[in-house]
Amino acid sequence: MKALLVVAHGSRREASNEEVRKLCRHVEKQAAGEEFFLVRAGFLELAEPSITEGISQCIQAGADQVVVLPYFLSAGRHVSEDIPAEVKKAEQQHPQASIVLAPYLGSAAGVSRLLLELATGGEKNGYSAE
Repeated sequence: MKALLVVAHGSRREASNEEVRKLCRHVEKQAAGEEFFLVRAGFLELAEPSITEGISQCIQAGADQVVVLPYFLSAGRHVSEDIPAEVKKAEQQHPQASIVLAPYLGSAAGVSRLLLELATGGEKNGYSAE
């Protein structure tokens, strides 16, 4: 079974962390057990669970594959170094599981279209982070 761990930076502002968790709950409902049976948030710093804890939680819930998706817009140090290092640690802790690092959000082809939709008020998909 496959789980998705959406990795955000983490914030001292708990409302921001909860916004990421809410997004994950929405994605999990959309996945409806088809792509992922479980969608959770993990944080690089300042919030819980950490990336390695989030991966462990997914595996403890029954995942044999965890896809780690960096919820970042650019390939800075966190995307290019820090998150892969955390994934590598988790692979060592869980050699029985497949842990896959997905491309970061900002690299997706659809991001430019989404930005235009948001800027023109056209994004009406029923989900709001508020």
